[in-house]
Amino acid sequence: MKPRVMSLVIFTCAVGLLTSPNTIPLFDAMISIFFVTIGAGAAGALNMWYEADLDKLMTRTCLRPIPTGKINREHALIYGIALSIISIYGLYYFSNFLSALLLFITIAFYLFVYTIWLKRKTPQNIVIGGAAGALPPVIGWTIATNILTFEPITFFLIIFYWTPSHFWALSLYKAEDYAKAKIPMLPITNGIEETKKKIFVYSLFMLPIVIAPYVIGFTGEVFLIISLLLTFYYNYICYDLYKFKKNEFVLKKAKKVFGYSILYLFLIFVLFLVDNLI
Repeated sequence: MKPRVMSLVIFTCAVGLLTSPNTIPLFDAMISIFFVTIGAGAAGALNMWYEADLDKLMTRTCLRPIPTGKINREHALIYGIALSIISIYGLYYFSNFLSALLLFITIAFYLFVYTIWLKRKTPQNIVIGGAAGALPPVIGWTIATNILTFEPITFFLIIFYWTPSHFWALSLYKAEDYAKAKIPMLPITNGIEETKKKIFVYSLFMLPIVIAPYVIGFTGEVFLIISLLLTFYYNYICYDLYKFKKNEFVLKKAKKVFGYSILYLFLIFVLFLVDNLI
């Protein structure tokens, strides 16, 4: 179920729920987030079912349950489908139809659009596929409100525009893995220099994106100032990666960008909570 990946996803979902203008009973909130968690795990299981042949070729994924033989591939498929059905129906039963529909779209998009269609065909796989990872905070918001407004769209945009720089940084220092598995990640198809350039450009996109919640009145000055400082530092380390030409430094700096990108997204969503409390 990819629990390490899932933890950040579920945190953003919880932030979406907690920052909404509506208050729902604690049990309803917890059980709803539980079913979103099950849905995220279902998407991870289905992804690993389909990519088992690629996972065994890459050092980053070769120890997953299917390549190591701990879990039968067909059983993983059944498990993923069962979890998908349980999570969508459970969220519908304990929350509302809109939230369940968004969870269904998230799982389906991650499996069919990103995993099956895009990942093996285009270096834009992570750009378009990032929409699946950007939906959980929107689901959290609709669990509490049962409506889509501009506020949760800012959640979506933050994660959507953050995703490419995050994953392209990973693909830089794992380029040999992706080449071995013949996955058309940007460093393989367009080269290292183009990848570094696009990482920096996408980091710059984050500046207007983190200002947007303040502009629409969703957040205050605390969020605006601190999120801009975090983003400026992100821009700086992405530029630092871009300007370096020596391969040994590039790999080290790509790891730095990847590591900070995770902390960056986590802190941005923590700021949503802090700003909301203030």
